[in-house]
Amino acid sequence: MNYRNIIENDNSIIIEGVKDFNIKQILECGQCFRWERISDKNYIVVAYRRVIEVVQDGDNVIIYNTNLNDFNEIWKNYFDLDTDYSVLKGELAKDETLRKSVEFGYGIRILNQDPFEMLISFIVSARNSIPAIMKTIKKMSEKWGDELSYKGNTYYAFPTPEQFKGATLDEIKETGASFRSKYIFDTISKVNDAIEAKNNGTLTEELRIFDLEYIKSLPTDECHIALQNFMGVGAKVADCIMLFSMEKKSAFPVDVWVKRAMIHFYVAPDVSLNKIRVFGRDKFGELSGLAQQYLFYYARENNIKL
Repeated sequence: MNYRNIIENDNSIIIEGVKDFNIKQILECGQCFRWERISDKNYIVVAYRRVIEVVQDGDNVIIYNTNLNDFNEIWKNYFDLDTDYSVLKGELAKDETLRKSVEFGYGIRILNQDPFEMLISFIVSARNSIPAIMKTIKKMSEKWGDELSYKGNTYYAFPTPEQFKGATLDEIKETGASFRSKYIFDTISKVNDAIEAKNNGTLTEELRIFDLEYIKSLPTDECHIALQNFMGVGAKVADCIMLFSMEKKSAFPVDVWVKRAMIHFYVAPDVSLNKIRVFGRDKFGELSGLAQQYLFYYARENNIKL
């Protein structure tokens, strides 16, 4: 447990004595797209059909617009607060090369997010910038998601598969999804087909590979293969979905920043993305995903170039 105490106030929770937690680093390390920065220590977050405001004051974190039940049912796991990151960081910092990245991103935690939201979000992420990804996901949420209110402002939950069901290809294109629209359209259809068959007791092996609960239950390598049955999901996107929503902490997504960091710190410039992925998993083992986050954040924030 990475905190000392929880206090419930009127419509808020105070997490006292929280360790290894920096809200800026957590939200801005590329794993999450539903946030709005008020300041470096104050963010609006939309997740699990809720809107919260997170304010960090030293080792105390206040979550507004929530209660103790939601903290225990949602936010404790969302922020991975039952995991002792000091132990994990200590293991990773044994690698002298990685230690600098671990110290730089000291407050990063792996968020446990919704698998369907991550599936769509990381399909959107392909060859895309974070601001553009956030804009597209926001448009999708505004068009098909439920309205949420906080402090007189309106936010929108990410749509469920069922809410997305009536979306046309043209409507998806209008959100800015571009060439990825056909992948998203097909994915929505596949996920809904699996949900309907499961609810009706008619889930076949052919449809089972699109059941996200089943995919999440698979061992890491099988999960990685299964996710790539969705259009627009390659090795990197599958790793992101696994790491940020399916509790597969040994996943090692390789994007341009991780590639730069791995080449800069560890490997020769001519290796492929897949070889970097395999190298990273072999080197960091069950902590590969966390190592990847430290490397990504360090490389991007310090603008490492090849």
